[in-house]
Amino acid sequence: ILHVDPAAVTALRPLVPPSLDRVVQKCLRKDPDLRWQTARDLWDELKWTAESGTAVAPVGARTRNLWPARIAWVLAAAFLATSLFLAARPSRLPAAGDLTRFSINPPERTVFTSGFNTTISVPQFVPAPDGRAIVFAAAPVGAVPTLWLRTMADVTARPLPGTENAEFPFWSSDGRWVAFFAAGKLKKVPASGGPVQLVADAVDAVDPRGATWGPDGTILFGTGARSLYRVSSAGGTAASVTKLDPPESHRFPQFLPDGHHFLFTIRSSRTERRGIWVGSLDGTIQRVLAGNDSSALYVSPGYLLYLNGDTLLGQAFDADRLELSGQAFTVAERVGHAGTGYGAFAASGATALAYAGAFLPIGRLTWFDRGGNAMNTVRQEGDYVDFRLSPDETRLADSLVDPKTGIVDIWLTDLARERTSRLTHGPQINAGLVWSPDGTRILFRTNRNGSLNEVYQISTAGGGNETPVLQESVMQAAGFIGSAIFPSDSSPDGRHIMFAATDSSARRHLWLLPLTGDRKPFKFLDSSSDEMQANFSPDGRFVAYSSNESGRFEVYVQTFPRSDRKWPVSTNGGYEPRWRGDGREIYYLSDDRKLMAVSVGAGPSFDVPKALFQTRAPVGIDAIRTNYVPSRDGRRFLINTQSGDPVPTPITVVLNWQAALVARERR
Repeated sequence: ILHVDPAAVTALRPLVPPSLDRVVQKCLRKDPDLRWQTARDLWDELKWTAESGTAVAPVGARTRNLWPARIAWVLAAAFLATSLFLAARPSRLPAAGDLTRFSINPPERTVFTSGFNTTISVPQFVPAPDGRAIVFAAAPVGAVPTLWLRTMADVTARPLPGTENAEFPFWSSDGRWVAFFAAGKLKKVPASGGPVQLVADAVDAVDPRGATWGPDGTILFGTGARSLYRVSSAGGTAASVTKLDPPESHRFPQFLPDGHHFLFTIRSSRTERRGIWVGSLDGTIQRVLAGNDSSALYVSPGYLLYLNGDTLLGQAFDADRLELSGQAFTVAERVGHAGTGYGAFAASGATALAYAGAFLPIGRLTWFDRGGNAMNTVRQEGDYVDFRLSPDETRLADSLVDPKTGIVDIWLTDLARERTSRLTHGPQINAGLVWSPDGTRILFRTNRNGSLNEVYQISTAGGGNETPVLQESVMQAAGFIGSAIFPSDSSPDGRHIMFAATDSSARRHLWLLPLTGDRKPFKFLDSSSDEMQANFSPDGRFVAYSSNESGRFEVYVQTFPRSDRKWPVSTNGGYEPRWRGDGREIYYLSDDRKLMAVSVGAGPSFDVPKALFQTRAPVGIDAIRTNYVPSRDGRRFLINTQSGDPVPTPITVVLNWQAALVARERR
């Protein structure tokens, strides 16, 4: 029905509640912006209608007319279910100008994956230049991610072999290739299928921050702590393009149509440097366009897309004059914003717009006894990156995500008085907290200066300034590659901090930061595998940690200082070890999230692991996040408990999305 309004449902089925008319009429509005925007909204309205709606037939007619009423409801439900199914499954690409929305979920038994080394995670995806396909990263839970390709006219996706550990995928300008980063290398694979080819083996690509492929074959890419680099898509050596003004990093480049100018984002502690910039390959232009420090995207015929909190905005942009004009307008809401500044949105001109929300593992910090019985909840529901009890167990410190801004701050709770106060105040991410042994200070990682994560400390008394402990200049001198460091524990004597960091092989290794003397960090463990989540024994003689040297993550114990002695602790997969306060027991999580306990004897010696209980901790092994902490006596465990099974974060695709902009302008 294109030109007139449809008849009311009650005119066809008098027993249908009148409120259903509103539901159906809104489904059929000509203007897409006036229809139901989500299936959840429609479901809530149908549920309310079912619970509160009444038939309009006379009382005497109700009994004999039950079956027509029921049939009407079944038909209405079937109609709506069919409509929703067809909206999610386009059997063909829509005709030019037809606005079409649908959702893409990860392939069966997989989840969408984010870039590595990010505190707040969002899916990674990008439509093809012609808008007829989309590439995304996904993986089975606990496995490495792989790139998948799905055409817009299909409901299934196919994996691209050889793209294991892929992150930040992007297309060639002609749509023939898909490029990506993996293990410190820049690679490409034919979109139609074929062998993966190496583009650049650059150590600066170990911590990538987006890339773009120009029409002449030039690739620009960003890193976590450096300037932008250029390299030929045919292969070669990467060379710096932008001028860095430390402390800052340049990331998320995108070529403009002329293939010479490009957009990029600068993260910096200085307001005048932070924002969305435009640059040129010859270095003659480098100036700021907007103060937002998220990734930005140019789409023809002349719009700039960027995030303000979790709102995707659009603004007119002249790609020839390199100028913004007019007022910004809302394109989409509840769009994910990663801790790196990467926005979960992508577009191919006027053809396809795709966006998604962030992965927010919402949970409650809940105490459990050794039998798995819930005791009490300590904090409000939220996305907790990490949390730690004070040495005397009277206070709790946690890093909590603001879901709208993506900012992470540290909060302090007095457990006896049940009072919580904010300890840090942005401006970016403050997390990875570690208590000093005397409980007077908290050390934490922060990216407030816009480039490398640095280590700061703050008094737990609530006064005084935050002071640096490990700064970028020292980290650069020590040979750090990448931007992410993850503090995990303090030695019992307070002389060292143990943290994980990524090296040029894209592996995470354990480092020690002395808190006295020259304070120069040095490696504690260095191997061909990943080591992380280190925890000192109470007497300071041993370190328990997680490593995937066997092909899966297991828990090991190493002497401190390091020697040639090492003991395996877990037997069938394990991660995130914690010592009991007297050193007589080690706890860890199994692959299926059971809380395990291992008795520790003299020598040391380690008994066979025993399962204490099944947890509902977040799924996945992550160097950044904390899932639980034990009490010193091992009788209670504070666990970040999820309220339900993880809900997949879908990718919303809008085909011919600029049609809505035209309709808005006409109104």
